[in-house]
Amino acid sequence: MITPRENLLRVLRRETPEWTPVATHVDPYNQPNRAGMDPALADKLGEVRWGDEATVTFSRYLNLDIMDFCMPPLVTTQRKVTIDTDRRDDGRTITRWTTPKGELREVKRYSPDTGMWYTEEHMVKEPADLPRLAEVFADQDYALNPDGVAMLQRRQALIGDDGVMQFALPGTPLGQMVRIYSGVETLAYLWADARAELHALFAVMEEAHTRQVKMTSALEFADCLLSMDDTSTTAISPEMFAEFCLGYTDRLADVVHAEGKFYFHHSCGLIRDLLPLYRQTKMDTVHAYTCRPLGDVTIADRELLGPRISIVAGMIQMFGSMENRAEVAESVSRMFEEAGTGDQVIFSLAADPEKTMEDTRFLVECCKGCRRGVAN
Repeated sequence: MITPRENLLRVLRRETPEWTPVATHVDPYNQPNRAGMDPALADKLGEVRWGDEATVTFSRYLNLDIMDFCMPPLVTTQRKVTIDTDRRDDGRTITRWTTPKGELREVKRYSPDTGMWYTEEHMVKEPADLPRLAEVFADQDYALNPDGVAMLQRRQALIGDDGVMQFALPGTPLGQMVRIYSGVETLAYLWADARAELHALFAVMEEAHTRQVKMTSALEFADCLLSMDDTSTTAISPEMFAEFCLGYTDRLADVVHAEGKFYFHHSCGLIRDLLPLYRQTKMDTVHAYTCRPLGDVTIADRELLGPRISIVAGMIQMFGSMENRAEVAESVSRMFEEAGTGDQVIFSLAADPEKTMEDTRFLVECCKGCRRGVAN
């Protein structure tokens, strides 16, 4: 029997695995409910933080494959652009970037109820802000953080042959505009009124992203590089993706492939109409492929990606009602049947604070009962 790491790599190389991998994921937003949790596990998880060992801990507890999610050990510095942050008592944080071409302003508010940050005011509000944002990216220098590298080397040793390490990259410039810099509404106006200015900004962003990707993909422990795009046709049309993202994706994938690593495109949304475009690119994997009813694809729809691109598909049962256990078990069985030989599919069971540990264990056992060729 091969190691879990080699089994995962077989799927990413589009070879037939010994079993269909099932992984889990834990972060501050996606973490298990402590109700009914083994006290020893709760103690070991502690307060979940970005980049900690929670995914490894939870994966081992559930006896699942490990696909750890890590941040690149890079330090960013600015030379000419100054950044001032004002943290208010009302939970608002106001950040100002002073660039040679003018000022940008962003306002975020923290909600103690959800533990999340919400954007009240985006950096980019009008066409004049686009060259200012370009100045921010052009001014950035990146360097490896030795302490971060050492920590990730320890993480690699901790995981061993039980899994792989994924590293988050910025998404495509277009996707970053949606998620971070402008929001959907402003981007729609810029798409109509400032197309040339968007192209100019995106060229500068791509150059900065390329420098980050080269440094990260050269790290020995970086198995997979994950472009965090959150692409969805609710925000990005196929026409927009074709114009702004096809070439970018191929050029970044070339950088990653030159180091013998895998390029993932994270797009947890309504992506069915984008799959034929993904097929044209050099991406290796569509990450967080979101099935119905949360998304608009099925496992069978992976055929639209062609024979070369694999998927990391979310176990959407975690985000719906699990009261009807027979119905949940049947839906899991159907997903595994659609996965066929498993040479194109990895299933991802993200932790959910709204589900009990009993729910989680039930879903894990459903998966173990369906995956091929491994003792349950």
